[in-house]
Amino acid sequence: MAQSSFKRRIIGTIARALHAIPVVRPQDLAVKGTGKLLVDEQSEFIVRGENTRFTQEVGPRDLISVNKSIKLLVLEVISDTELKLKSPMNSDEMHVISTGRNFKIIPHINQSVLYEKVHERFNKGGSILIFPEGGSHDRPEMLPLKAGFSIMALSAIAQNRNLNIKIVPVGLNYFHPHRFRSRAVVSYGTPISIKPELVEKYMKGGAEKHEAIAELLNTGYEGLKSVTINSPSYDVSMLITTARRLYKPAAQRKLRLDQVVELNRRFLIGYKYFEKDPRLTELTQRIQAYNNTLKYFHLTDHQVARPQKTGYSAATIFIARLFKLIFLSLFGFPSVLLNSPILFLSLAITQRKQEEALAGSTVKIAARDVLATWKILVAAVGAPLLYGIYSLILFGYLWQHGYGHPFILSMIVWVIFPFIQYACILLLENSIDIYKSLKPLYLSLSNPNSFNELRDMREKLSDSITQFVNENGSSALEDFDVERYAKMSKKEKRESGRFMTKDKSLVDSLHHLLDDKHLFNLNSSESSEQEES
Repeated sequence: MAQSSFKRRIIGTIARALHAIPVVRPQDLAVKGTGKLLVDEQSEFIVRGENTRFTQEVGPRDLISVNKSIKLLVLEVISDTELKLKSPMNSDEMHVISTGRNFKIIPHINQSVLYEKVHERFNKGGSILIFPEGGSHDRPEMLPLKAGFSIMALSAIAQNRNLNIKIVPVGLNYFHPHRFRSRAVVSYGTPISIKPELVEKYMKGGAEKHEAIAELLNTGYEGLKSVTINSPSYDVSMLITTARRLYKPAAQRKLRLDQVVELNRRFLIGYKYFEKDPRLTELTQRIQAYNNTLKYFHLTDHQVARPQKTGYSAATIFIARLFKLIFLSLFGFPSVLLNSPILFLSLAITQRKQEEALAGSTVKIAARDVLATWKILVAAVGAPLLYGIYSLILFGYLWQHGYGHPFILSMIVWVIFPFIQYACILLLENSIDIYKSLKPLYLSLSNPNSFNELRDMREKLSDSITQFVNENGSSALEDFDVERYAKMSKKEKRESGRFMTKDKSLVDSLHHLLDDKHLFNLNSSESSEQEES
């Protein structure tokens, strides 16, 4: 964890309790440099300064940061007004600096203390968890990995040859991570063993050391790719998700979230393999047209996929759900009012933090990872305080009107208030699901011809995708099997019957009870998050 986070009261306390190892990040130590930068017209390797103090403020291997995209690595400090760079500047960088620019100095950090602490943890038989991308982001693909984990593993074994370190890739795949109570899938890859020859190359130093680090780094990157979905863009992610939903062998069965992630990953592999194929290009255009049509009607795919209903049946369901919506809203709306201070506070803080994150990052798209983090932090601190204020108001009312045991009653209310509010939030979420389900019912009543055409469009597209995948899947995936999901279903049924003992039933029942997606499931539609995934 970043050492700067250790300085925060709550987060630092939790980090120390979890025995986290602090990491000094160079960007946290960045300082504003004196004077302005200028270019040397004679050399792309030379940076000149105006009123600068390079000999006092800059050192070899420091970074000179001009903006989010221009960072120059210093090779040598020649004088107070002249620096030599390790790599030449390109024409764009020289053009930006030529006008005279302010700059920041990001110092080079010697991480030897960090590696010593990691070695000590390994020598004691412990393990470490590391996020090798170096920071959070909301991009659809992984960032280039930092070399830290590779150096930690190789240097630890080089120091103690009796160590048997395994690197286990762990993939975190989120479904709507910025939304409240959204789900995630944690996938574990095949453990990576470190070859003795890599350690030998590392110990020789020089170019061979860098080769060993790079090879292990690449192996780790491939391991993470095997347990994550790495889409080149958001548009491709939407394309893959739609194609996966329309693939009939999988669509005809209810997949677990981990199976959804794996199928998305396999579809992405196939997409990259056939990216230049004219047949896939034509399919891509049809999928985009289908998605645009859904957007026009304000529908999602799962709403179109449901069985067609007669006009009388659709009208009956529409009226019934409308009454359910009104009934549930009576319970959910008071919860919104009571929690509105937290909602407004969360909105204000998260927007400010989002803007700060976007301004200081070159990799974030919408900083949704920051939104999610600060929503949790605001709710974790704000909810107990808000409910405490309500309890205090209740205490004052009871005290003023002479009720017995006002303090005990107000404390009981403070304890049970979060549970009541949580139940109301679940009811409100069911209301939202019912509201969403009204759209296709209304369309089927008001414009049945358009809705039927949309269904036909989906069915034909589903047939085309299924045919293309079944005919060409084996070219992109060695283990492709048309009957994969049919066999999977039969296997799961056999295992379910074989292991359905009393203990197993108890565990399953407990899991079902604790999974809040089954609470207050009053609507006939599925969880919107599961459907949209």
